[in-house]
Parts: sequence; structure tokens; C-alpha cells
Amino acid sequence: MNYIPLYRKYRPQKLEEVVGQEHIKKALRNAIELNKISHAYLFTGPRGTGKTSTARIFAKSLNCKEGPTISPCGKCSNCIDITNSTPMDVIEIDAASNRKVEDAQNILERVMYAPVNSRYKIYIIDEVHMLSTTAFNALLKTLEEPPENVIFILATTEVHKVLDTIKSRCQRFDFKRITTDDIVKHLKYISEQEKINITDDALLTIAKNSAGGMRDSIALLDQLSVLDGKEAISTDDINNLLGRLSFDTLNNLAENIVNSNPQNAIVVLENIYNSGNEPVQILTNLMDYIKNLLIVKTCKKEIAFELTQANDVQISALTKQSENVETHQLVALIDKCSEYIKELKLTNNPRLWLEVAIIDLANLTENTKLAELQNRLARLEGGVVEPVKISAYKTAPAPVTKPEVLNSGKLKVESGKLDNSQLDNSYTSSPLVLQSSGNDFSPMPKSQPVEGADLSTLWGQLLTLLQSAPTRALLKQWANPVKISADETIISMKSEIFMKQVQSGAKYDAIIEAVDSLFGQKNSNVVIRLPQAGDETIKQPVVQTPAPQVQPKKKPEPEPTPDAEEIRELKEEVQQEKEQLQKDAETLASNMHSDNVNMVMQLFDGKIID
Repeated sequence: MNYIPLYRKYRPQKLEEVVGQEHIKKALRNAIELNKISHAYLFTGPRGTGKTSTARIFAKSLNCKEGPTISPCGKCSNCIDITNSTPMDVIEIDAASNRKVEDAQNILERVMYAPVNSRYKIYIIDEVHMLSTTAFNALLKTLEEPPENVIFILATTEVHKVLDTIKSRCQRFDFKRITTDDIVKHLKYISEQEKINITDDALLTIAKNSAGGMRDSIALLDQLSVLDGKEAISTDDINNLLGRLSFDTLNNLAENIVNSNPQNAIVVLENIYNSGNEPVQILTNLMDYIKNLLIVKTCKKEIAFELTQANDVQISALTKQSENVETHQLVALIDKCSEYIKELKLTNNPRLWLEVAIIDLANLTENTKLAELQNRLARLEGGVVEPVKISAYKTAPAPVTKPEVLNSGKLKVESGKLDNSQLDNSYTSSPLVLQSSGNDFSPMPKSQPVEGADLSTLWGQLLTLLQSAPTRALLKQWANPVKISADETIISMKSEIFMKQVQSGAKYDAIIEAVDSLFGQKNSNVVIRLPQAGDETIKQPVVQTPAPQVQPKKKPEPEPTPDAEEIRELKEEVQQEKEQLQKDAETLASNMHSDNVNMVMQLFDGKIID
């Protein structure tokens, strides 16, 4: 008798034998029991999750001599024909090889004929997304109004490629990836039936490698069954068969990367490469290992067990290793692995790029420092001033050699500036030890307003710090400050229309940024409202230009004829006086216009043309 592969031998024949997919099994059972059978179904989901098997079982349930029933007998001619893939009234079509419009037309010609010896004529079209657009359109009308007793079951792994007009005419069932626990249970059952000697850890490794597909898991178990001998099949056997790296090997390689030891990392890599592992596979396994490190570091132990599918010993090793690396560093390592994997798939010299990748990853500390410096440089170039953080300090181990310097020199901290100008020059080059009076420095001291600055002065500074020119002009014309402090800033708007414009959006964000810059803080509390009783009115400062001083006329005295330089200076003075008079006239004219006109002039830097 010919050998039957395990994935065919253990293909489910009843709905209850389908692993997982409880929501789909329940819906199909109810459809059969309530006699609500649709004319078209769309089964979608990852490969190996039971789409085609479920379609066959559903067809068997509908065409069984004792049916429609949720438990087909499996003994009648219809059930046996479907099991053996030789039915007359259940037609399976591979859309990948029958994707032309002529193929669709052949199907339509046969659709018109009644079932031969069954209750329904059922068409199972696998990988339906491979049909061409013209073939889809040919099936469209038939799917919408099929002949009596004709059912279409469409199966696909890429539902997004199916036309929306097709999907809208089908009942859609989404098959989910099968959980690792369900796969392990089913593999254990098959191993017991086939008497395959394999460890539970090996079954878990198979389940994790299948990415939620039962067919792939059973196929891999079938491949491993030839290794069955005196000793049970282990995880190492699976790794050798698949070209995967063992946990201990990855742990050793990651340890050198985390500790920034590129020399030892290259030595470990050489041993891995000489064992016959492919460069892409090495980096892929390493990226998966670092992902597990990230999960262990950021998640609870119970969640880490579920997501990594590692045992107690492996979780302990991952936890210990994750203590020596920060979360952002692990994310950076994963990102770099992804980039180098793309490079390895395109290059003609994969070994070179593999070594470069490991050395780059192993320079972890230096890389993260460089990235931090680049980010800081980008922020500084963008004009963002970073506040200085005062970290915890330690007293010097040796006594201060010149205590009189600290006693005689006055150390002042005003507005964030350290004044040590009075310290002795010979001492300023040595470490400075500050003796605390018992109160620690706060890590982010809150800035205070400038002493003696009134509301008008603060308002002028705030307007100066506004980066948005339209917002600045709008506030100058239509706003009055009520309160400006580090705790709260209140601004009243003369018009409700402009108040709504400033209360949200880019203008409001610009005001918050200006207040943050004024007080050296973040996320300042800014309130924009209408004027209320008791609000102080702050007039915009008008720069008054002093009137030109009229020099008293002197009696004409006999002077020598002025030279060319004196004539030039006299002309410049007259021109300046004319320009100043023109500015005074414009200022006077602006006070005579309405607020709206003045605002437009300020927004667009314009002037009144008579």
C-alpha cells in the first residue's frame, strides 16, 4: 500500500474534528440545523487553517444521504466520493490554473445542469483570488442569482484581491491562525497514533515554527518521523533539520552584542556560519531572539511565557540578559537586523554583510550614544533649547583643599546662571563640591518670572517669543493679557470670533510654545476667554519717535564754501527727517482707522494708499 502523508491521513472528516475555528463551526452547524443555506460562501484566512477541509465537510454534510446533517455518515456513496475526491456533484476547481475567462464560461455552462445523484451541486473554487478580472465578471451574475440547488464555496488566502462585488454576494467566514496550544495537542494525538517518539519541547517548537498553520505542522512532524529511534526527537533535531539556531547559541551571540563585545561576537558568528547556517536565517533567528528579550523586559512573566513560548530556564536566561540593556536599545537592534536582512537578500556577498551586521550590532553602546547625539544636534539646529537636568550629585571622597574659597567667594544661582566669578582661579579648575543644607535639588526646577517684570513687560516678551507672525499680529490687535505666570496664563479676546480661532489649532499651540519658552517649562496652562469684569487693560506700547530738534537759526557769518562731503551729510540728514515724518504720519493715520484695518495691515505688513 502506498504511503499516505500524515496531513492527508489526518485530514478532518467532520466539523468537530476541525482544530480551532469554533466560531465558523458554530455558524455552519446553525445554518444546517435551521435550513438557512446560502448560495455562496467565501472562506478566507492563512494557509493551513482548514478552509478547503471545512468546505469539503460542509459539502458532505449537505449531500449526505441522511442529511442535511451536522454529522455526515461517511458511509454513503456521496460521503465516500467526497472523501476520495471523486464526487460528481462536488466540483473542486483550482483558480490558479483555471483563471481565464474561458474557464469561467465552461463553469457557467455546467452550472445550468441539475445535480446527478445529490441534493446540491457544489463548486469549491480554491485560491479564487487568482482569477482574472474578466473571469470574475463572468461569474458575477451567476453568483448573484445562481440556479436552484447550486452552491459556490470560494476559498482564498488573499481576500483583498477579490472584487468587492464578489465579496458582497457571499457569506464571508474568516479563518484565524490556530493557537499554539491547539496545534501541540493535535500533534501529540497524531504522535501517539503513529507511535512517534518525540519530546513535548520538540512539539512546541514545531507548533511555533508553523505560524498558526496545522498543515505545515503535520507536514514537519511527518518529516521528523523518519528520525525516530532509540532517543526521542528533540528541539536540536528540529533546529538542525530547519537550519535554525538553538537557544543556547543565540543566547551566547546576543550576550556579546548586549555587552558591546564585537570581537567575541565575530568568533561566535564564525562557528555558526561554519556549521552551515545561511546568513539570512542567522539574522532572522537573532532578530526573533531579541524580540523575545524585548517582550521579557517589558511584559509580565505570565504574558512573556505566552508570547515567547519559552520554558522556565529560557525565560530566566532572557530576564537576566535583559537587565543589561535598555528598551530603546533592543528596538534599535531589531530595526538594524531588519535593515541588514533586506541588504542580505539583495547582495552578492552575503557573508561580508553578515559580519558587518554583527559588528554594527555589537557596537551597541557607541551606536546609541551616537544616535542620542544626532537627535540632540537635530533639536538644537531646529532652535529647541533643552533645559539642563540636574542629576543626583555625590560628595567628593577627598576633603576640599581650599574651604576658604567657598567661604569667601559668593556662589549665586540666578535665572539658571551660575556666577562663580569670585572664586579663586586656581580652584575653579578643580572639582566643585556643593554642600547641601539638607534639601536635595529638584530634578527639573520650575522657572520663575523675571523679578520686577510687570504684566505689560511679560506680555511684550510673550509676543516676541511667538513664532507665528499671524498669531502675533492677531494678539496685538485683539487680545489683552489678564494673567501671565508659570502656573497659569490667561488671555482675553475682544471678539468671540477671534477667540474661537485662538482656542484651538495651530494658533493655540504657538501660544503654548511661547509661554513654555518664556518660563522654561513644558505644557503650560493657557486659558483663552472673553473679557470679564475686573480684567486689566494693557495697551500695546507705541514707540514714540522724538520730534526732530529744531536748531536755532544763527546769524549768517561769512563761511567758506562747503565741500562735497559736507553737502552729502546735509542731504542725508534731510532725507532721514523726511522718512521720520512719513512714519509719524503713517502712525497717526493708523490710529484713525478701524481695528480690522489695522489688523490686516499688521498681518500683511501693508500700508494705506490714498
